[in-house]
Amino acid sequence: MITKLTRKIGFLMLLVAFGFSAQAQDIHFSQFYLSPLNLNPALTGVMNCNGRISGNYRSQWASILRNKAFSTFSVSYDQKIPVGRSDYFGAGITLWRDQAGSLGFGTMQARLSGSYSKKMGGYRKKAHYFVVGAEGGYSQRSVDFQKAQWGNQYDGNSSYDPNLASYEDWGRNQFGFVDIGAGMLWFSVFDDMTNFHIGGSYHHINRADVTFDENDGTVPLYSRISAHVGGEFMMSDRIGLGPKVVAFKQGPSMEVNGGTNMKFVLGDNKFFYQAVQFGAWVRIANKLDKGTLMDALILTTRFDYDQFSLGFSYDINTSKLRQASNSNGAFEFSLAYKICGPERRGVYCPHF
Repeated sequence: MITKLTRKIGFLMLLVAFGFSAQAQDIHFSQFYLSPLNLNPALTGVMNCNGRISGNYRSQWASILRNKAFSTFSVSYDQKIPVGRSDYFGAGITLWRDQAGSLGFGTMQARLSGSYSKKMGGYRKKAHYFVVGAEGGYSQRSVDFQKAQWGNQYDGNSSYDPNLASYEDWGRNQFGFVDIGAGMLWFSVFDDMTNFHIGGSYHHINRADVTFDENDGTVPLYSRISAHVGGEFMMSDRIGLGPKVVAFKQGPSMEVNGGTNMKFVLGDNKFFYQAVQFGAWVRIANKLDKGTLMDALILTTRFDYDQFSLGFSYDINTSKLRQASNSNGAFEFSLAYKICGPERRGVYCPHF
């Protein structure tokens, strides 16, 4: 029988194997600008068209974990609804799933979000908006403890013997919880190709209990504060820059992603927008003891054709883990499609 102390030590080792603590298992994407509803609920409905479908896939640490790598899927849909002469409501739904590790530690969430965009000034092709948003969802977490390997399954010769199985009931292999968040956004549009935005969000307001071991008290989910700023600025009729920065703070953990894409507008067809983008970004995170480190260099490319956007990124690991990962980090695919129709108003929104 495993003692209570040994159980705690074993559980801690399991969490380390997952790669995140149970308190900080939040998904994130290097191409955060192509996953707006996961970034800030105030971005719901902020678009040039009437509707938007976004899909994202990320695979991380496959060079180390092989088929047990971190895999994240996300799909969302949001709609812009005109209100009065120049304001908008936004409504959206997001589904995502994240799974990793030999124990299949996974989180799945369904979330609804809404926003209200208030025009603060400007005219038909130049405007300034203040947006507030909120979200509410239901999450489910699961893990298969029966796949765990325990210390007393190794004999005196350090050989693993599964017949010495010592699986103990941890109280629950899965559980669900309600999750609530809110956000704000300011954006200014100067013409159909130039804009600026700044926003912030506060996730996990209710700090739900996320412990698997019901016999050892509660473990509240750390709240996460996010801040982001960016824009699009044309240097000529054909070439533009899209610098963006996002920062996350959750419990003892901190992360900052920053960089820019260079955009090249293609073709002369005024009815079909075409552009290709190439970018470089860096991800900086804090160490658990003290100090910071550059975790990854992120290379990105994006192709826009009419209402379609296709993005790909690759994370080059630059931390000390690169000795084990051979500098391999993660790759991502992103796909977005905007559903457009007749728009009687001339307000343009930032491009996401």
